[in-house]
Amino acid sequence: MTDENSTAATSSSSSSPSPPSILLPNLPNDVALQCIARVPISHHPILSLVSKSWRSTVKSPLLYAARSLLNSTQHLLYLNIRINSSFHWYLLDQNPTNPKKSRILSPLPPLPSHPIGSSFSVLGSKIYVIGGAINENPSNSIWVFDCRYNRWEMGPKMRVCREFAAAGAINGKIYVMGGCLVDNWARSMNWAEVFDPVEGLWCGVPSPIEVRDKWMHASAVIGDKMYAMADRGGVVYDAVVGEWGGVSTGMDMGWRGRAAVVDGVLYCYDYLGRIRGYDVEEDEWKELEGVGKGLPKFLCGATMANVGGKLFVVWEGKGSGKEMEIMCAEIEVRKEMGGMLSGSIVWSDVILVVPNRSSIVHCAAVGL
Repeated sequence: MTDENSTAATSSSSSSPSPPSILLPNLPNDVALQCIARVPISHHPILSLVSKSWRSTVKSPLLYAARSLLNSTQHLLYLNIRINSSFHWYLLDQNPTNPKKSRILSPLPPLPSHPIGSSFSVLGSKIYVIGGAINENPSNSIWVFDCRYNRWEMGPKMRVCREFAAAGAINGKIYVMGGCLVDNWARSMNWAEVFDPVEGLWCGVPSPIEVRDKWMHASAVIGDKMYAMADRGGVVYDAVVGEWGGVSTGMDMGWRGRAAVVDGVLYCYDYLGRIRGYDVEEDEWKELEGVGKGLPKFLCGATMANVGGKLFVVWEGKGSGKEMEIMCAEIEVRKEMGGMLSGSIVWSDVILVVPNRSSIVHCAAVGL
């Protein structure tokens, strides 16, 4: 072969598209993808070290789609903790085949700004940090943490600046309400807003004057309804039919602190520090039986989340010298015959040691 022919052949081969990288030898890539999709999330950093093609696969939306189809989605707990004057995010990951072992608490990239009094919501694989005050000025900013790629990004701003608002996700959209003064037309018309991720826009949700309280100290989504507790009673919004109403007196009197919904039951702690559950249909609070000896009295509060159908409780434990323990418990909850609520503690342990005077801001569950 002449030099010209050799050069032409080299040029031709370099210009032709390279074949796709083989993920696993002797297997089509679509089959290999299903194999990789079965590996727990905690092992993904190791998988990404195998090759460039594996690193690309681990970050690909196709992998998360495959995990969903294979029912391999893993639910993870994310924690937001205030240490001194800064906010820190952590991921609690555990081996789904043996939840008593391999619990890993990993620090996450810091939020670029540090608003106080933000609201939180989870939509898909993203955590939304909504509003909050910066230098005592309420903000309409939205920060979004993409849990698939471990990175923060700015989201579309709300129409109204808010702090201590109610927030929740219903049918693929995020609803917020309250947390703002209703002292002009714009705030009045946008006292409640909804965010559609497909459109990427916030829109006002019409609301009657009588529900427009300023501060919301707790909120939760049960079914297609969002419940928000205000300084004076509370409100409920049915996102399907677009109707507003008031919460029952029983719900209002028993709701204290941050709550989580598991199988349609709203769990929080009462004034005696015990965990109780509220059933909307029965309009009654009931103590969660079976966990009293394994958990302390939550007189200083606790934060809760529904992690894959289990009730996770996170609280500030005992301090020693200049340090304090962050405790966590996983509870399997059940609604027995006759309506009684019972629970069994799967595990309870220290997950983090932080300086004294630190505080738990929020915890959220994300399925990946």
